[in-house]
Amino acid sequence: MSEQHTYRVIVRGTWDGLTEEGRARLLAEAADHGLTSMRFTEEGTLSYEPSPLKHFSMRYVVVSDAADGEEMAGALAEERAETTLRGLGHGFVGLRSTVTDLDTMKINFKPAARR
Repeated sequence: MSEQHTYRVIVRGTWDGLTEEGRARLLAEAADHGLTSMRFTEEGTLSYEPSPLKHFSMRYVVVSDAADGEEMAGALAEERAETTLRGLGHGFVGLRSTVTDLDTMKINFKPAARR
């Protein structure tokens, strides 16, 4: 079995071809999809600004083989986003992802304060 890495992926896109019903639903649910909803989860969290209702982002945690790399993690997250958005009946274009490998990320700790 190969080594597994955990990735945080942000998938961004643009709303496209929203129906009046879809637009009204997104506007009505906007408070649930603002800054406070931005969490990385396996099922993904959707966030967007209601005015103007133009762009959105979805945040995912993806666990996959390290050998497959960040490109695969991004592709998996984009596939999840497509499935979710289509399931909700929302049109979109231009999905693109930004991937961070949590297992290789360097953390800079601040030295303890001197007294």
